[in-house]
Amino acid sequence: MLFENTKGHYQFLKGIEPYSCGAIAANGFEVVHATLAEPLPWREGFDRVDRHLRASDRGRHALCGVELRCPKPHSMDGFIGFNEAYCELLASWDLHVDGLNPVARTNVAPLYNPPDDTTMHGFSYTMPCREENGRTFVIAGAGELLEGELVRDGIVRRGETGPDAMREKAAYVVRVMADRLAGVGAPWSEVTTVDVYTVHRLDRLLEQVVAPGVGWAQRHGFRWYLARPPVIGIEFEMDVRGVRREIRI
Repeated sequence: MLFENTKGHYQFLKGIEPYSCGAIAANGFEVVHATLAEPLPWREGFDRVDRHLRASDRGRHALCGVELRCPKPHSMDGFIGFNEAYCELLASWDLHVDGLNPVARTNVAPLYNPPDDTTMHGFSYTMPCREENGRTFVIAGAGELLEGELVRDGIVRRGETGPDAMREKAAYVVRVMADRLAGVGAPWSEVTTVDVYTVHRLDRLLEQVVAPGVGWAQRHGFRWYLARPPVIGIEFEMDVRGVRREIRI
């Protein structure tokens, strides 16, 4: 079910307290994706977002997606603890819509050169546009954790990383991406970026699970980040988006 964020000029798919499952721009607006030239500690990252939005003549409510990088995967309790601080900041920005968090999020732990503390890698926001060749969107990252359940027992094939388990994990995540795309009303053919986050071998997973699952989005290729999902025990994560503008700030 999509909810209206009239101040931000987008609709969002309900998720859980720390993040929505995705956002799609309203008519007359587009989602723009920005990558920080240098990652910043996540609170400073929000300050950078604020300055960029103001310089773009946009308010804070235009923020519809955030990408974070954490030092290492959290315990489930540690992840919940970080989310509490993160949600407090969003609340201080008055971003919630009828008590719901509209901002999609990806948060992963790089295998190499991890940050000392959680940093902001990038973000997405809405801008007015004149183009009418399809709506733009951002889908939140998801690992093989049953939707809506921040509990260890919700991890698909928890504790297993063999070929069969990884195929099942990847297949579950691809289905989540498909469900979220359907939820915002976007087809795979309008996806412009497919991000995959795992430290496990990807060649067979791409061939057997990911590529068949994403349909026409294959034509853009895949971006593989050697990174772990943000919770210990989760091994495979993806996010996707469909945008016309990618910028670096």
